[in-house]
Amino acid sequence: MSAIEIAPVERPQWSRDAARLLRRPTARIGVAIVAVFLLLTIFASLIAPYSPFDQDFAKALMGPSGDHIFGTDQYGRDVLSRVVFGSRTALLSIFVADGLALVLGCALGLIAGFFGAWLDSAIMRVVDVLLAFPYLLLALIIVAALGPSLFNSMIAIGIVYTPQYARLIRGQVLSVKTTEFVLAAQALGANRMRIILRHILPNSFTPILVMATLQAGTVVVETAGLSFLGMGAQPPSPDWGSVLAEGQSYFLSAWWIATFPGLAIFAVVLGFNLVGDALRDHFDPRRRKE
Repeated sequence: MSAIEIAPVERPQWSRDAARLLRRPTARIGVAIVAVFLLLTIFASLIAPYSPFDQDFAKALMGPSGDHIFGTDQYGRDVLSRVVFGSRTALLSIFVADGLALVLGCALGLIAGFFGAWLDSAIMRVVDVLLAFPYLLLALIIVAALGPSLFNSMIAIGIVYTPQYARLIRGQVLSVKTTEFVLAAQALGANRMRIILRHILPNSFTPILVMATLQAGTVVVETAGLSFLGMGAQPPSPDWGSVLAEGQSYFLSAWWIATFPGLAIFAVVLGFNLVGDALRDHFDPRRRKE
């Protein structure tokens, strides 16, 4: 009697893609950093040893110690707690600013690339004008018009980075809309919205995903920069940029106030950049290593 052969269960495509992606050491490092960042954000109230707002002037400007691992600031607030809670502001800025730029940029790029003609020219001229401004200067102008606040700074950053997404998605649409499956859908009488949402957008989204990941770190830097200049999160918010601004005057005597939030920004930017680079190499056949 012959033994019954059991065919091996094939793993789903997403699992194979994830395993191939994580073969890269840089990808593993980036994913680990981003995972730590997300855990700090979700469990900030459990991880932080103190409230980020509690003041104790008797412990002001204390250096790193067992009670305060990252030391205290000029008001006696625990720097570690403020850095941990600052991760929530950073994650919120990624969702709001990067998400806004992604949605607006994709919408403008799809319209310009698919319909063409005067719509394409009009949208691209607006995009060119926005790209002519330095990013931080344009963000400062928008925040000055809307008023200094964390939410307004996120809106400003989202608007500033919209043109990059619009140009990228437009180029993808111009390439995809002439492919055979799109022409076949048009010949079968599919309406324009169905063609855009079911055929063009899914086949244009890979570079957008890579760009969104790479931009996440930049958004964190820009948000912190506006807060550092007093145009973003307002005191006593535990935003990394605000903590940096508060610590700059004490850097020579209390270096820990500005150093640790700066290192947090560096780590988050490094993590998202490593993940973005790994995704770019993974989706690019010329760079892919099986």
